Formats: sequence, C-alpha cells, structure tokens
Amino acid sequence: MDDESSRKKHRPRQSGVKADKKRKRKLDGDSKQRNPKAFAIQSANKAARIVRRNLDRATKKEHIPYVNRAPDEPPPIVVAVVGPPKVGKTTLIRGLVRHYSKQAVTSIEGPVTLVSGKKKRITFVECPNDVSAMIDVAKVADLVLLLVDAGFGFEMEVFEFLNICQVHGFPRIMGVLTHLDSFKNMTVMRRAKKQLKHRFWTEVYQGAKLFYFSGTIRESYPKTELQNLGRFISVMKFRQLQWRSTHPFILVDRVEDVSEPEELRLNPKLDRRVCLYGYVRGTHLKENSNVHIPGCGDFVLRDVSVLNDPCALPSQEKKRSLNEKERLVYAPMSGLGGVVYDKDAVYIEVKKDHAKPAPNEFITSMMDTEHPLDEKMDASEMTLVKGGVSLPSATFENHKDEEEVEEERVNEEVVEFNDGRIRHRAIFKSENDDIDSSNDDVSDDDVENAESESDSEEAEESLVKWKSELASRAAERYVRGKTTLRNMQRHVYGRDFNESEEGEGDRYEEVGGMLVTKKRFINPIDKRDESHVCDATSHDWANEDLVRQLKEVCFVTGKWSSEEDAATRLAEDDEDVYGNFEDLETGETHEDTETAENGKTKRIAKKKKLKEKFDAEYDEGVDTTFYEDLKQSFDAQAQLNRTAFVGMDDDTRYQLEGYRPGLYVRVEISRMPCEFVTNFNPLYPVIIGGLLSGENRIGYVQARFKKHRWHKKILKTRDPLIVSMGWRRFQTLALYSIQDHNGRDRLVKYTPEHAHCIATFYGPISPQGTGVLSIQGIASNTPDFRISGTGVVLSQDKSINIVKKLKLIGTPYKIFKNTAFIKGMFKSALEVAKFEGASIRTVSNIRGQLKKGLRTPEGAFRATFEDKILLSDIVFLRTWFTVDLPRYYNPVTTLLLEGAKQDWTGMKTVGQMRWERGLKAPHESDSSYTSIRREPKVFKPFKVPASLQKQLPFKTKPKDWIEQSKKTSVLHKRAVVREPREKEISSLIHRIHVAYKEKIQKKRQVTKRKRLLHQKQMKEQETKRTAKVKEVRKIYYRMLGKAKNKSSQRK
Repeated sequence: MDDESSRKKHRPRQSGVKADKKRKRKLDGDSKQRNPKAFAIQSANKAARIVRRNLDRATKKEHIPYVNRAPDEPPPIVVAVVGPPKVGKTTLIRGLVRHYSKQAVTSIEGPVTLVSGKKKRITFVECPNDVSAMIDVAKVADLVLLLVDAGFGFEMEVFEFLNICQVHGFPRIMGVLTHLDSFKNMTVMRRAKKQLKHRFWTEVYQGAKLFYFSGTIRESYPKTELQNLGRFISVMKFRQLQWRSTHPFILVDRVEDVSEPEELRLNPKLDRRVCLYGYVRGTHLKENSNVHIPGCGDFVLRDVSVLNDPCALPSQEKKRSLNEKERLVYAPMSGLGGVVYDKDAVYIEVKKDHAKPAPNEFITSMMDTEHPLDEKMDASEMTLVKGGVSLPSATFENHKDEEEVEEERVNEEVVEFNDGRIRHRAIFKSENDDIDSSNDDVSDDDVENAESESDSEEAEESLVKWKSELASRAAERYVRGKTTLRNMQRHVYGRDFNESEEGEGDRYEEVGGMLVTKKRFINPIDKRDESHVCDATSHDWANEDLVRQLKEVCFVTGKWSSEEDAATRLAEDDEDVYGNFEDLETGETHEDTETAENGKTKRIAKKKKLKEKFDAEYDEGVDTTFYEDLKQSFDAQAQLNRTAFVGMDDDTRYQLEGYRPGLYVRVEISRMPCEFVTNFNPLYPVIIGGLLSGENRIGYVQARFKKHRWHKKILKTRDPLIVSMGWRRFQTLALYSIQDHNGRDRLVKYTPEHAHCIATFYGPISPQGTGVLSIQGIASNTPDFRISGTGVVLSQDKSINIVKKLKLIGTPYKIFKNTAFIKGMFKSALEVAKFEGASIRTVSNIRGQLKKGLRTPEGAFRATFEDKILLSDIVFLRTWFTVDLPRYYNPVTTLLLEGAKQDWTGMKTVGQMRWERGLKAPHESDSSYTSIRREPKVFKPFKVPASLQKQLPFKTKPKDWIEQSKKTSVLHKRAVVREPREKEISSLIHRIHVAYKEKIQKKRQVTKRKRLLHQKQMKEQETKRTAKVKEVRKIYYRMLGKAKNKSSQRK
C-alpha cells in the first residue's frame, strides 16, 4: 500500500499528435455515440462468443489469493546461481556484485548480501555441484539463475535441479547461456540458441526469460549484459510459496564457535556451542522452538537476539539513485563488509598489507593504548602537600549526585588471528541518556588550575585554597548560568509568557532610525539571587502584579481557540452525556429540547447514508464475485496482521509474535557436533529451518508416489531410499502398495510403470501436500539421472495396514459325496478356527467352504463343495496377511563430513554389496528352469450311441459295420448254446438292467419337473423386477422433467 501511494502518478500528454487526436475526439464526439444504431449487435452468437472469450481471458489472469504476510521491510531476496561446473557461476556473481555495489570481489564463499535499490536487497548464493546442496538451495531460493554452457548444451544437473524445484515449490527461474564465444559460425550459434531456448521453455514454461552472455572480457562479462540481467532481477516480483509462508527459516551467512577454549583443549571432540547469523525469512521465528539444519540434525533455539542490520536499506528520501555510501555489501565468509555486528560487540576487520592513508592521531593513540582509562586512574597518585606522601586514588571517594549520568564509553579490543588478520572488537558498556548540561559547569579558573598542575608552587597554593570563597563563587556561577540558559518557555510553549499582547511594542527599540533591535526582557523574579535562603515574609502575596507574574511563569494559562477551549469541550461532553434519557423506575422519558432537533437530523442523515450504501450494493447491481470477496477478506487479514502489534515495544512483540521476517538475528545453538565446526565448508549453504508443532515427531508417512520416467531402474520394495521431505533429508525403507476399490492397501514388489502408487515409510511427520523427492544416492560420479521418484504426502495415520497375498494348499484324504476332509493346510486347530467360513476351491475350480476343524490329524478340517471332488485334487485357500513395516530412519548428515560432502553412504542393498565384493547371487536348483517332456495323449475311439445312429441320415452314419461285415467269417457266425445255469444268470442280469433303466427314467422325470417349476418361478420374479424398474424409471423421469421446467422458468 505504501509503495502504491508513493508511486509517481501518470501525467498524460498535453501536446503532440496523440494529445491532438484525443482532444479532437473529445470535441467531435465518438462515432459510437453519434450513431449508436450502426454499432449495435449484428449477431447474437458472435456477441456471445466475444463475451465468453473476454470472461475466459479474465479468468486466466486470476490467481489463487493468499494472505500477504510480507513485512514492511522484507528480508533480502535469495538469488541462487545454479549450474554444472565450469559454466561461469562465480564470474556471474562477481559481475553482478560489481554492477550493484561498484566493488570488486575476488572470491565468492557463502552468501553475499547487498543493497540493490532504495527498497530492495539481494542475497546471492552459489550452488555447488552436489545434489544435497541443490535440494537445500531449491527450498530457500526466490529466484534461480540457471547457467547453461551453450557450447556443450544442457547437462544432467540442469534437469535434476528443475525436477527438484518442481517438488519443493517452483521459484522464479531465468536462464543464462554462457560460452557463446565458442561458436565460430553465426548460423550455427543462432540455431543452437533457438534449440536451447525451446528446450528451456519446455522444461520451465513458454516464454521463460533466457539471457545470452557472449563471452568474458578480462575475466568478466560485458557491462551491458550484466546491466540487462541486473535490471530484470531488480524489477522481479515474487509470489509466496506455501511451505515458506508457514515455516520460518534462516540462510546462515556467518558462523562463530563460542565454546569454552579450556574445555576444547581438554576434549577436542566435545559438542560445541555455535552462533549462527542471518536474516529471518518465511514467517515469524520464536525462541526455544525446534529447528532442523539440513545435513546436520535437529536442535532447539536456546538464545535468539536481534542485531543491527549489517546491510540496512537507505533512508526514505526522494532521490533517483543510491550514493556510494548506501551501496552496502555484506559477505563475512567472503571477506567483504569490514564491519561485523555481534550481540554485544562490533568487529572491525583491518588487513595489515592493505595500504591506507595516514589515520587520525587521536584514533591511533586510542588503538595503541594498552590499559583503559579507569585502570590508569586507579593506578595514579596525588600529592596534596609539598613534600608530603603520595596518596593513591583509591583513598579518595568519588561522590556523585543522584542526577549525574555517566558518559557512555566504548572500549576496543584488538584480536589477532593466526592468519595475520587483525580484528578490532568494540564493546559497548551501556546505552545511557545524554548528559545534563548542568553537570558540565566548570569555571575557567578550575580548568586553568587543572592544566597547570605541573607547576609545583602555584599548583600547591591553588589546591590548598580551593575551598576559600566557595559560596561567593557558587552564586556567581548560578547567576551566569541563569543568563546563558536557553529560554525553556519559548522552547515548550512557542513564545515567552512575559510577552503580553498589550505591551508588544515596548519590546523593540529603533537604532539609528533604520535598524530595529529587540529589547531583552528580564523577569524580576529571575533578577533575584537565589543562592541565598529567601525569607518567606519578603513576598507580598496580596500584590496582584506579583501573583500574575507567578501565574505567567509557572502555570499554563492563556486564551485557547474556540474549538479547544475547556469550557466548550465540557459543554459538548455535557450535551452528549446529559442529553435524552429515560427514567428506568418511572418509565418517563426526558428530552433535551436544545439537542433533540440536532440529534434527529443526524439520525436521518445516518439512515440515508446507510440506505444509499444498501442500494449501491444490491439494487443497482454491484456484482461482487466470490473471488473478489475472498481477496477482500485476505487483504483485511493481511492488514490486521500488519497492525496488530504496531504499538508494542520490541521485547513484548518478540515474545508474543516472535521475530518477524526481515530482522537480522543471532541464533545460539548448543550441543552442536564438533564435526560441523572442524569440517565447515562455506561453499555449502547452511539453512536453519523452523519446525511446526508436531513436525519433530517420527511415524509412518504415506505418500502418493511415482517413479521418475527418466530413471532407468524400477524401484523395489524395502530397498533403501534417500527422501527429501520438508527441511529434512533422510534415508529410509519404503514399501510400495496399490489401493484396491475396497480401500485395501495391497503390497507390490516393484513400482508400477508410468502409474502412481502409495509409498509408506518411517520418517518425520509432515503436513499433507508436502512434496516428496527420492534419490538412491548422492554420489556425483553417476552418469545416470539421479532423481528416482517424486510424490506428495497424503496422510500420517498410525493405523496403516498393508496386506500381502497368501495362498494355503491342502489335499483331501477322505471324501463323502460333497463333503471332504482336508489335511496339510494348517498346523493346529487354532489356525483352523481363525479361518472358519472361508471360501476355498480346487484346481478344477470347484468352490467350497471351510466348515470345522477335526481332532485328528492336527490341523485337518471338514469342508463342503458344490460337487464331488477327487483325491487327486489340490485345495487352495486365498487370504491376506498384514506386512510388518520397517522402522528405519537415518538423517543424511553431509555437513559433518570432511572433504567432499557427496561421499556420504548409508544403508546399502544386497545387490550393491555383492557387486562391490564380486560375488554372484546364490543359485537354487528348484528355481532353475528345465525342459518339460510331455507324452502324447491317446484318446479313446469316437463312438456314436445307437439311439443317435438311428436318427442320423445314412450319409452321416458311421460305416464301421461295412468293414466288420467284410471281416466276418464262418467262425463269427457260429451259434452259441448256453447252459441252463448261464441262461438263469443272463436272465437275472437282464431283469436288473431293465429295473435300473426304469429307475433312471423316473429320476430324470422328477428332475425335469423340478427344473420346469424353477424356470416358472424365475420367470415370475423377472416379471416383477421388470415392472418395478419401469415404475422407478417413470418416477425418475418425472422428477427430471420438473427440474428442467423450473430451471427454464428461472431463466
């Protein structure tokens, strides 16, 4: 709001071609106004299309509104310079620092903060070629300068960083093509620039800004190209990201070890006490809150203090550009910004070999002082009498008045380090008020006596006689002070109360008829010598003139304006308080006759204004959409956040809301691992990420996960995976599952191709919607794409249940028609009892149900099937069992490593360990594939029943009897004579066969009757169901028609 109000207003042209056209159009009138019928709507469809197009364009410009939590003085924007090695990252930062601050930088280590404008600051961070550093930088960067070697093309690190940004909140990205001077042919260079631009647009967005840097001149980019890039950085606008708007964080630009030296000497591996410095970003940071340092671990902020801003914005004055003093640069790790602010000191860095002009003699003497002034005073001696004993200063008591204030002192401590660097530490004792002018009243005689202390005789006499005539000298000093004091009456009230309106002309006198001088007016009261005790009887208080003078000098009197007069204010208050009122006991209403009409007029005007406001919002059709209402509510919330703690002092405000973004703070962390200090590398960014309540807990997290399409291998369940989620980077074991339609999470062995799955792992609890990024290793020597998968957190439910298929096998050992006894599937009766009523089936797909367990053998049970099974059948029971989730969480502590930070190794897979040791996977004989020999199957001859042969035509009847007739001989035609016993047996068999056939025929008739009856019942049920469906359809279509009629009537 302040920026918009202070912005310069548009001034339209008053002369020129455009101004003449506007003036002529205004005089003649627009053609649409002169002939409105000619510009009426010719086609309703075309007008509708235009309206829809305009609405679509307006909708595309809308963004999701958010509460603006940016402070009045925001922290410096973080500009990260990212790219593969040897593409010119350091050269670009040096050039931009020189462009903004007019200072040359030799080496870039750590963040570099500078003032880029009247209301903007920038922090440049160089990202090393390490995937861990790329992940950390992507979480805090506001703007990314992506450097690409145009002569080589896009490298794998560029695409890895873009995918990291997509997961952790996409910042603003601008590309920079370097090494364009490697092209010798302009045509080839233009073609390469076009290809790289379109590929960059594909990865970022269409129209993304891409800068072209031709080459280096004396190890620096051309000034024009740097100026163009710097102008775009200065005017860039940023949108708050969800994670950063809810989590505070600090990009550390300075690290100090404040551990006790004696303790470190005794135990060098002792945990350190470290102070970290930086600007608060994101949201408010609170003391004693949990934080996480990526690559180091979780800690608690024990002490947070606000320091002076080392790179403060310039004063709010109307000017076009910054002067040289306001172009500040602060980079402690790079050796820039000679002044470093601490909690209770200021470090001034001075290099011995740096040639400087001759310093001031006074400052040099202060720097060369070995002992402070108070120690010199304590060691000094004084001789009161000539030839007497010298008395030390400790014998004299230094008496001070109660109103006397000690002057603020600044002590300086010179600290010399091993590398030859000298730092001057300025220690502030306290912040005191200004010294009262009355404490500095020292007479000239006293000064002369103090300076002539070296003269023995004169000094001794002056020291002996210093008490003589003490009262007279005090009176003279008081009168002299009264005449030289400032006129406090004029300073407070704006005029002298001795000046009266009647005698204004008496205060001026004319000198020489030309010059007018002001007479000095001395109050009679001031003429008196108040060094003596005044007698109360000397004042005649009955004298009116004396009383009037006392009032004018000592009391606030005078004529006020009519609006500010006390009587007028009291009268107004009386009217408001003692106006119309009602007696609650009698119910009688008393009206003030003087103010009744005025009150009625005010109420009428108020009601009229409210009615106009109501009509403007509803009757006159002021269309406020939901989007506009939401924006207004968010703006109101932002204004409330900005003004809630304005009137409080800083200490109270820090306790209530925390340390707001934009403050430069000093954070003290205890129990820091000693490796963090001993192996500290300023090239790797250090981030202090704040954790919300609950994010320091560890549990099972479920995320919607997908394997990256560029990663060569699919991911296997229970393989170690390095996950980046929130501020943390940790190694864990992930289980992949797919959710069925019934809500069951079914474990899968590998991640599906080109599809999402659910990854469950043990790690810190994070809010829903947090991005998840996974890599299998952080080593930089792998040529393949390292991002293995991406996802988003779904839930943190502690009752996560992932199941896996289980197929139990058994064999029948007794069969009674449709009932069978099964064994070999379970080991105890308890296991059988758990699965009573479960569905089972055989290999031949005969379904059955598990009924009850048997006593013997152990684990056997009785089951029923829909048909009779065979002893050779195998019975299956398909079920699910819950998978145990592994509890493995290992933070990736890359900042604690010595040397290369990408050498961190965690848990390895079995395949990696076998490959490192040159071992082969164990081979089992059952798992090997063997050739299968199948015997040819011999089928029985096809035989057509005799009853069917009778019904077939002759050409389709089998002709086997013809061949048999040819083979018949006399032997086959011999008659067989049976014995009586044989005849009886044959007759008995024939009778039994006839009875059996009759029985089968009756059974088939009964079955046929049952089938016909069942078909009849099913037909009746189908008829009823069809009638019911028709009735339901009629009701549905009737209701649908009524709804359509109502909607058409509304239109």
